[in-house]
Amino acid sequence: MSPTNHFLPRLSLKSVWQNRKQYYLDQQGLALPSISTILNATKPAEDWERLMNWKQRVGAVEASRIAATASRRGTGTHRQIERYLAGEAIDCPDGVKPYWESIQPVLQEIDAVRLLESPVLHYDVGYAGQVDCVASYQGTPCICEWKTADRPKESWEGLYDYPLQVVAYCGAVNHSYQNYGLQVNHGLLVIALPDQAAEIFWFEPDTIRKYWQQWHQRVLTYQRRQARSPKSYL
Repeated sequence: MSPTNHFLPRLSLKSVWQNRKQYYLDQQGLALPSISTILNATKPAEDWERLMNWKQRVGAVEASRIAATASRRGTGTHRQIERYLAGEAIDCPDGVKPYWESIQPVLQEIDAVRLLESPVLHYDVGYAGQVDCVASYQGTPCICEWKTADRPKESWEGLYDYPLQVVAYCGAVNHSYQNYGLQVNHGLLVIALPDQAAEIFWFEPDTIRKYWQQWHQRVLTYQRRQARSPKSYL
C-alpha cells in the first residue's frame, strides 16, 4: 500500500552545469553549488587515491563500465521508489528488480511523504541540492536518502561522504521550509543490495549535529578554494 502523502510546495530552482560542476539557480538568478559539487571538490586525498588505485586495478574500460552500470541502476531504483511513494503504478525493469526487492520492506514503513525528488537550498551556508524524500519512517519525520550497492557497507566508516549528504539535505530542507513549520532532526540512509535485505543507517539528532559540523567545514573549504579561482564561478 502506498503511503498517505502531504506534499509541500516545490521550490523553483533550475539545475545548470558549467565546467562539470552543478549549480542551482533561484528565481533571482543566484547560483548555488550543488551538494555533490562541493563534496567532489573537497574529497579527501585518501579517497581520491583509493579511487585511482581501483581504476588502475580493474582498468579504465572496466571502471567506466562499472560506473555506468551503477549509475543506471541507481537512477532506475530512484525512479521506482519515487513512483511507489507517489502512489503511481510501477513496472519494475529486470536490472532494477533485485534492488527494488531489497528496499521494498523499508518503503512499507514510510508514510506522510512531504517532498519527493525536490530541490532545496540553504542561503545562509551557500548550497543547494535535490533531496530524495522527506517523510516519516516508523512514525518519525526524517530525511530519506536511497542508495544502491553490490555489497553491504557494514559500518558508518564505509559510507564515506553519504552521511554528509544526509545532513546537508536536512539543513537545506529545514531552511527552505522554515515558514511551513517543518523541522526535521532525523535521517534515514538506506542501501539497497541485490539478493539481501537493505542496510539501514538511522541518524539521531546527535548524529546529525556531528556530521553537520563536518559538512559545514567542507562547504567553507570549497568557498575558500573558489575565492582563489574566480573564473570557476557561474
